[in-house]
Amino acid sequence: MIRVRFAPSPTGYLHVGAARAALFNWLFVQHARRTGADAVFVLRIEDTDKERSTDEYTRIILDGMHWLGLTWDEGPHFQAEGLERHRADADRLVAEGQAYVDEGAVRFRVSHEEVAWDDAVHGRITFHGKDLEDFVILRADRTPVYNFAVVSDDIAMRITHVFRGDDHVSNTPKQILLYRALGVDPPVFGHMPTINGEDGKKLSKRRGAVAVSDYEHQGILPQAMVNFLALLGWSPGGDRELFFDVNELIEAFDFSGLQSKPAVFDTQKLHWMNSEHMRHLGADRLLPLLGGGNGLASLSPDRAHALVAAVLPRSRSTLDVLRQVRVRAGLDAVAPDEKAAQAIAQDPGAYRNALALAARSLGACADWSAAGLEAELRRIAGANGMKAGALMQPIRIALTGSTVSEPVNELLVAVGRDAALTRLEAAAA
Repeated sequence: MIRVRFAPSPTGYLHVGAARAALFNWLFVQHARRTGADAVFVLRIEDTDKERSTDEYTRIILDGMHWLGLTWDEGPHFQAEGLERHRADADRLVAEGQAYVDEGAVRFRVSHEEVAWDDAVHGRITFHGKDLEDFVILRADRTPVYNFAVVSDDIAMRITHVFRGDDHVSNTPKQILLYRALGVDPPVFGHMPTINGEDGKKLSKRRGAVAVSDYEHQGILPQAMVNFLALLGWSPGGDRELFFDVNELIEAFDFSGLQSKPAVFDTQKLHWMNSEHMRHLGADRLLPLLGGGNGLASLSPDRAHALVAAVLPRSRSTLDVLRQVRVRAGLDAVAPDEKAAQAIAQDPGAYRNALALAARSLGACADWSAAGLEAELRRIAGANGMKAGALMQPIRIALTGSTVSEPVNELLVAVGRDAALTRLEAAAA
């Protein structure tokens, strides 16, 4: 029986490092089941730090795991519920002479034996007992310290594999000694590589780390976040980076693919990956994911679909999609972005003249289709001695507020004849 656990502390949000640890443990269990093994994923909330732990943080952690699709088989268990067991285990070690009382606290007696384990990621790691000092396992107020509570809990929950971040490597020799003292074989340990920011420094709760919920609110799809997190320190082999189906990710996952060098949290790559996942979904499946209360319910299903399909190739988040759709649908006013404002400022007169010409000439266009508008725009530019771009870019800016969009003929179709002409006339004035 394989039993792994994810054990977050409810003293803050679910940060990307913790989310990656949860994902790798979950993938390990799911992959083990595919090979016929009995495997269980346990969720344990390590809430013994009562001053900093809150119910709100617990809820946020659970919500983040639900958003990522990481379901658990047992729990959530709460570490504080094991307090009497922690105390009993410590008292047993004192009775056996393996620990002693020091000014009210219980201190574990460290032997000078070598402490080594075969790490699932780093291979053989060795510490020398002579480099470790006797350490406290139970404070004077009879509450356990982290290293002791974790071992007592993992023994009680029959945990067989512990996969966690590299920052826990220094805790492992102490925990192995405690396992041995309590008469239990240690689990398999695997320490996942550190996640660094793009500046090369380690992400942490105090510096640089961002809560998973922040990315949800920034318009990142959960399946894209899962895909991105899975590749932070793990490689499926070859050049593959996109997993549109989590079942394919489960099938490919193996701890032998974990790398020991730090991973880099590349925000640009996350947004690229998100754009690929959105395009894979397509307009039909993406529309329900844009959230309620966004005004799109006022549009016909066909129009909403057409607008989403039009902006999807140039969108990096669901917020991008929603913003562009609302502008094209007339639900939001056009507001030129920085590049668009710079383009207008280069020659405001030419900008207004191009829009006046477009409004006047397109008003007589009988064929308001992509093909018909393409031909008409080029005819207008040629008849007035203009380059096509000198006519099309002002139209693009006036209708979207951006210098980048779908082709202008397709943009005019998406906005619609009456709305487009009205906006062009208003912008020209």
